[in-house]
Amino acid sequence: MKIIAIGAVTAGGKTTVVNAIRSRLPRTASLHFDDYTFEGEVEDFSKWLSEGASYDVTDLSPLKADVEHMINSGEYDYLLLDYPYAYLNTMMKDYLDCCIFIDTPLDIAMARRVLRDMNDASADDIRKEMDSYLKFARVVYVHYLKTVLPSSDHVIDGTKDLETIINEIMEIILKL
Repeated sequence: MKIIAIGAVTAGGKTTVVNAIRSRLPRTASLHFDDYTFEGEVEDFSKWLSEGASYDVTDLSPLKADVEHMINSGEYDYLLLDYPYAYLNTMMKDYLDCCIFIDTPLDIAMARRVLRDMNDASADDIRKEMDSYLKFARVVYVHYLKTVLPSSDHVIDGTKDLETIINEIMEIILKL
């Protein structure tokens, strides 16, 4: 089985792409990072950055156990991970055959996030979210782009239309 991690910033397209590819490839399963609760999950990203931004502070044992279960099942040719760390978490890196990063510009990702997650939010709530993004979150996303993107095997242009992104990633996967 080939295990492929798909990464991007929040609202960069990971889940959409993983679900689309899973539906096109036979004998393919997927696991989504956001479906898990982990010990040591980062809650204060400013503190995490100031302490060295280790991708190992989060204990990914539940995800690792599910990956091992999928491997041992023999049911799948591919396992797609909607997964943000590429090879940077030592607990998971040896399981990964390929890491693909969707490089979605932060402004596009933020617009998608507002449209997706704040549909019923008031203007004040949206302003507060933008203020928080500028004060705290943006620096974490920039760090992510400086660390996870270069540690990935392939980088896909996240400004392209969804079908092109899916086709480019399918081409990579089918060559593994």
